[in-house]
Amino acid sequence: MLSVRLAGISTAVPGVKIPQDVVLDWARRTLGAKFSQFERMAKAFENAGIDTRYTVADVPWFETPKSWPERNAAYLNGTTALFVEAARAALDDADWTADDVDAVVTVSSTGIATPSLEARAFVEMGFRSDIMRVPVFGLGCAGGVSGLAIARDLAAAHEGARVLLVAVEACSVSFCAGIPRKADIIGAALFGDGAAAACVTSASDGGKTRDIRIGKGTQKTWPDTLSIMGWDVNDSSLGVVFDKAIPDFTREHLSAAVAEALWNLGKDADEISRFVFHPGGSKVLQAIEQALDLQPDSLGIERQVLRDFGNMSAPTVLFVLKRVLESNPKGDMLMGAFGPGFTAAFLPIAEV
Repeated sequence: MLSVRLAGISTAVPGVKIPQDVVLDWARRTLGAKFSQFERMAKAFENAGIDTRYTVADVPWFETPKSWPERNAAYLNGTTALFVEAARAALDDADWTADDVDAVVTVSSTGIATPSLEARAFVEMGFRSDIMRVPVFGLGCAGGVSGLAIARDLAAAHEGARVLLVAVEACSVSFCAGIPRKADIIGAALFGDGAAAACVTSASDGGKTRDIRIGKGTQKTWPDTLSIMGWDVNDSSLGVVFDKAIPDFTREHLSAAVAEALWNLGKDADEISRFVFHPGGSKVLQAIEQALDLQPDSLGIERQVLRDFGNMSAPTVLFVLKRVLESNPKGDMLMGAFGPGFTAAFLPIAEV
């Protein structure tokens, strides 16, 4: 199979920046009256390790009830704009034009878009009429890793292929309506909006960035775990499914899953110089470090991304990857993320 390299990477957030204390104030006013145990759970906002988040809607938008069509319209408008911004920045980073792109993989799980987002952005982006469109729905927080693995496989299938990945989510406008549950309170404490894009290619002259190779991805899905993470669709929103057992599940199962992934990839644990994980939350990051016997706070960049942007679902791990690459890492890395299924996705990255 052809060697595939990362030619460009970018991140983007919407223009509305919200401090965590403003989110807590909103949640106390709008959710607290509907949830008798809210004050007991309010510490989740303070202990989330998040300072700021970004949203595709302005603050007043959240003050009044919204129907599902209104929420999905906000999703479509916000994510289409983020798609264009992130995609253009990744193309610039790779020194590509939209006309160079042979295939585009679009990852998003926080709204319904048919036609999908790359079609909505088609004219503005200037894609070729024969571009292959690969929209991917339902991967949730694992979408950044799995989406990059899909893009990598498409690039590896055809010599010289240039593939654009865009992972984009608008978590904020999709949930927390009606009568909230504990998971919805935690979701309000964690999730924000954002996008990331990556250009990958099997062409030897496919971009201007450092020589960063992407290996073949692998996944691990555990049976009878559908209730751990996902969406609970209701009349007016997407109720978040985010089981409180995720940190314990991570401590119990991640080490074996990583060992299995490395075996599938033909690598040893001592070959991995840096893990690049999706920062699902501060407790999850701590559980990852404990499961893999990493030094405390060794996932410092993951914590920085969580602090600055919150959990944006699929694109978040690509925010981490971009910052890790900017720190000039050496050796082999392994990307990882959990998503609905319940599934762990892994992808090897190496600077040659």
